[in-house]
Amino acid sequence: MRGRGGARRSRALAVSWRPATWHPRLDMGRLSRPSSCSTSQRNLPPLFLFFLFVGPFHCLASYSRATELLYSLNEGLPAGVLIGSLAEDLRLAPRAAGRLDPQPQPQPPERARAEPSPPLSFSLASRGLSGQYVTLDNRSGELHTSAQEIDREALCLEGGAGAAWGDSIAISSSPSSDSCLLLLDVLVLPQEYFRFVKIAIRDINDNAPQFPVSQISVWVPENAPVNTRLAIEHPAMDPDIGTNGVQTYRLLDYHRVFTLDVEENENGERTPYLIVMGLLDREAQDQYVSIIIAEDGGSPPLLGSATLTIGISDINDNCPLFADSQINVTVYGNATVGTPIAAVQAVDRDLGTNAQITYSYSQKVPQASKDLFHLDEATGVIKLSSTIGGSVLQTHKLTILANGPGCIPAVITALVSIIKVVFRPPEIVPRYIANEIDGVVYLKELEPVNTPIAFFTIRDPEGKYQVNCYLDGEGPFRLSPYKPYNNEYLLETTKPMDYELQQFYEIAVVAWTSEGFHVKKIIKVQLLDDNDNAPVFLQPLIELTIEENNAPHAFLTKLHATDADSGERGQVSYFLGHDAPSYFSLDSVTGILTVSTQLDREEKEKYRYTSVDCGKPPRESVATVALTVLDKNDNSPRFINKDFSFFVPENFPGYGEIGVISVTDADAGRNGWVALSVLNQSDIFVIDTGKGMLRAKVSLDREQQSSYTLWVEAVDGGEPALSSTAKITILLLDINDNPPLVLFPQSNMSYLLVLPSTLPGSPVTEVYAVDKDTGMNAVIAYSIIGRRGPRPESFRIDPKTGNITLEEALLQTDYGLHRLLVKVSDHGYPEPLYSTVMVNLFVNDTVSNESYIESLLRKEPDINIEEKEPQISIEPTHRKVESVSCMPT
Repeated sequence: MRGRGGARRSRALAVSWRPATWHPRLDMGRLSRPSSCSTSQRNLPPLFLFFLFVGPFHCLASYSRATELLYSLNEGLPAGVLIGSLAEDLRLAPRAAGRLDPQPQPQPPERARAEPSPPLSFSLASRGLSGQYVTLDNRSGELHTSAQEIDREALCLEGGAGAAWGDSIAISSSPSSDSCLLLLDVLVLPQEYFRFVKIAIRDINDNAPQFPVSQISVWVPENAPVNTRLAIEHPAMDPDIGTNGVQTYRLLDYHRVFTLDVEENENGERTPYLIVMGLLDREAQDQYVSIIIAEDGGSPPLLGSATLTIGISDINDNCPLFADSQINVTVYGNATVGTPIAAVQAVDRDLGTNAQITYSYSQKVPQASKDLFHLDEATGVIKLSSTIGGSVLQTHKLTILANGPGCIPAVITALVSIIKVVFRPPEIVPRYIANEIDGVVYLKELEPVNTPIAFFTIRDPEGKYQVNCYLDGEGPFRLSPYKPYNNEYLLETTKPMDYELQQFYEIAVVAWTSEGFHVKKIIKVQLLDDNDNAPVFLQPLIELTIEENNAPHAFLTKLHATDADSGERGQVSYFLGHDAPSYFSLDSVTGILTVSTQLDREEKEKYRYTSVDCGKPPRESVATVALTVLDKNDNSPRFINKDFSFFVPENFPGYGEIGVISVTDADAGRNGWVALSVLNQSDIFVIDTGKGMLRAKVSLDREQQSSYTLWVEAVDGGEPALSSTAKITILLLDINDNPPLVLFPQSNMSYLLVLPSTLPGSPVTEVYAVDKDTGMNAVIAYSIIGRRGPRPESFRIDPKTGNITLEEALLQTDYGLHRLLVKVSDHGYPEPLYSTVMVNLFVNDTVSNESYIESLLRKEPDINIEEKEPQISIEPTHRKVESVSCMPT
């Protein structure tokens, strides 16, 4: 293990620093020789990777020479681009029969006399990751790009892990810090030449600048002077290098007060700086929003953008201000302690601590006034702090200061006039029936009409004036005397109240005397919400559509209902009614309606169900969801039968109706339209697309062809169209359209010699006929319908076979010509067809005078036609001619 590790280290060291005697270089697949190592390495990318074969290290010692090649090519090239030819670039001389040899080297005489070595073979020492990016031709040594596209940024990022020599990917020492290299170990056999091949991957502008965040915020003080520079954090990043990296920045809108500058540090990193070009005022505008754009130097350049928000931070550049310089206040001498008599308020346009205001009396305010009137330093409210005595001044001048941090106080004067009261005003004493807390009466909105709120007792402290009482303010309330008591009044409701229309009322009970003195008691009524409103759907009928074969859990719609009630009473929950199928789901909180399964229009086209929403306690309303499943062309046309058979009589007229081909398509609309066509024998048959009626263009003859097999295709109107085929068999039924055809005898002029010695019962000859029809139309019967001769009744014919036999022994008087007219008839329907033939029999020992016989045959025979029907045969008479004892002449 130690020996192998040492070999690994020595090999890595050799590859890292050993200079090559020749560094060829490829430019887009063409080899070029650099002027020097430094110049050829200067343009390489900043990061490089290599593929290194780690095999049995004992093989390293047998390599005769190690030569290094350097190629360069652009990233992102397609497969098959030639990188270089190792045989040419390593200067391996061609040998005989197309072989390659290295440059001639001095060799021992013994080796010179040896036989020529086999052809060179090129191979990668490792088939690891290098095989993903390059392919090597074993014979020619040509190196090409593979189907795996080379991405320089991905390779350099992976190589950045810093693996050691012997791993699949490692950082290699390179001519430049910008190099991104693939290192291949190439083995040339059989001479065991070991080659180091470097492929420098050149960068192309295939990556746009990208900001790490989409929203960038910069804060600028509102008092920032012109030319203030602020670095913008999160600059854009570009995996490309050199001029293909980020070069400049700009803003889409400079708002006339900003500009951008770019600074580059020692490492070449560019940082954008925001420069203030005008005066800022947070109180006028506290924020600017623009788009920052990063642009690289590629051709064409690529862009990246982010939203830049420039916030203007506040400084204390505003002081408190009063709207008025003086206010006038009147106070009655009998006012109670703690009564607010006035309030002052100043405004500071700054924010936060810069806008904090405190109120205080000026040092010019007498202490007596300070003791009588208390000033709240936080709110600016002035309250009566002690009882007004008879010796108290009637007029007080209160100078009040509004103090802000680092500001000159703002000043306002409050002139307080005290009105001395000679008589005490009436008193109003409330006794609340409804729930009252801190002067606020709480009523439920569903309280009935005439709900009592409070009793009021009106008193005159002087006891000598008449006091009247009335209700001031608007609202469904009534103040009426409560009999039989005097100076007692009842406050009650007069109408139903609705929280959703108005939640708060403020009324006043006013008591006044005949002398003009009056007091007022403010009553605040707060209504409490009840769940008196049911939720309301925006649409009582929701009509939806969805295409069939939808994805599971597909979104259908979002239901929305409102409830006029408040709080929990106005919360809406959504539920599906009991009539909704289980595969529909409705989110009870969001109202999102989904379907969990695929819908099939052919199974069900329309769904109609209800959706309910409920409050707490439940008040529900109902909306109806009508879902229509839209058709997709997912069903092929279907024939009602796979095979159709039709029986058609022959001689069927052209374009006659053979039969209907029934086909259906479960889809709807255009997807369900079906067009029929005949695939084969369309020259004979045609099909009506609308009705599916199959017709023959021509008349059909069973004797020419007894059956036809067709293939009919049905194509629907979908996009893309679907189709199916069916087999059609047409069988032709025979009709009696062919009379029997007599094959023997061949003509009416032929004759046969019958020897007088022929024994009775012997066959003499036969009549043989065939019928092209089938069935009963082809069943033939033979009969003799006419005779002439010395004794023609001596012969009879078998009605079934057509054999003619001798019935009686021939006599001397029977010599001569016997002529038999034979009728050959079929059993066709509705009317049998027939043929006739003349059978000529010449009874004699020999034929001595043929001319005489022929003259007799030429004479028209005078034969009486017999009407006797032949015996019916039940089988066709298709048979061979049997041998007879007669000799044909």
